[in-house]
Amino acid sequence: MSSLLRPLDRLVPWLWPLAVADLVANVLIVVTGGAVRLTSSGLGCPTWPRCTEDSYVSHGELGLHGAIEFGNRLLTFALAVVAILALVAAWRSGRRRATRLALVVFLGIPAQAVLGGITVLTQLNPWVVAGHFLVSMALIAVCVLLLDELRGPERGAAPLGVRRLTLVTFALGWLSLYLGTVVTGSGPHAGDLDARRTGLDPQLMSHVHAWSVYVLVAATVVLVVVARRRGAAGVASAATLLLGLELAQGVVGFVQYFTDLPVVLVAIHMLGAALISASLAHVVLAGRPLARAGSARAADLATASR
Repeated sequence: MSSLLRPLDRLVPWLWPLAVADLVANVLIVVTGGAVRLTSSGLGCPTWPRCTEDSYVSHGELGLHGAIEFGNRLLTFALAVVAILALVAAWRSGRRRATRLALVVFLGIPAQAVLGGITVLTQLNPWVVAGHFLVSMALIAVCVLLLDELRGPERGAAPLGVRRLTLVTFALGWLSLYLGTVVTGSGPHAGDLDARRTGLDPQLMSHVHAWSVYVLVAATVVLVVVARRRGAAGVASAATLLLGLELAQGVVGFVQYFTDLPVVLVAIHMLGAALISASLAHVVLAGRPLARAGSARAADLATASR
């Protein structure tokens, strides 16, 4: 049996780049999914799992919208391939926690495919679309956990007060991400010209979302200051990066609001949301201890040299 599995061991040295590819692919799928919505191609393939009632692929009659929606579905398969390779590499490396995290990322892909199908079958119900987006944000966070497990710097635990502030910042960040989906669900870029909206006032929800961002930025500033004063340099560095992303995201958000939501800026805003999700996870991890076990590295090297 071991001789049959031995060819898989060649993937072990590729575990780190595959984990990086996992993160990049999950960020890109957010951007391409946004392109589907921003081009009103959400129902380009009007059914699921087939594209049409009699075909799994798009055809000329569906036009550009069908090609865009079907192309996004195809990217899911590429994402699955990367996730499978990362999972196998983690398993053969003998690193149990890395394997569990890689498994979560992999299982998230079929779950997202099903949830994406539900969004089509419900004619782009905005609450289902929001759930689809937030699951992607969660998968991005898990990818960051995997990278930290593999090559995160050794560190002790930050002071308790700092760790609590990282959790507060994390929660506020996720509240802001959620409210952003509510704004989208009430606004013009719902994925199809005839797609239903939430019925909420988009201008009001934009202000609610903006206030959640103000609170998030304030909490992040407090975290940076407290972490520096308490000697938690890793947390301070991670929080400073998060603060920079928040400010950039805020600028894009204001500009797109006052310029009637041009699609290019909305796409950049979605990319920013994905990066903020990754950064929020990084902030929390920076406050937690991580002991780099020599046995795990030794297992990697032993397996790779077979």
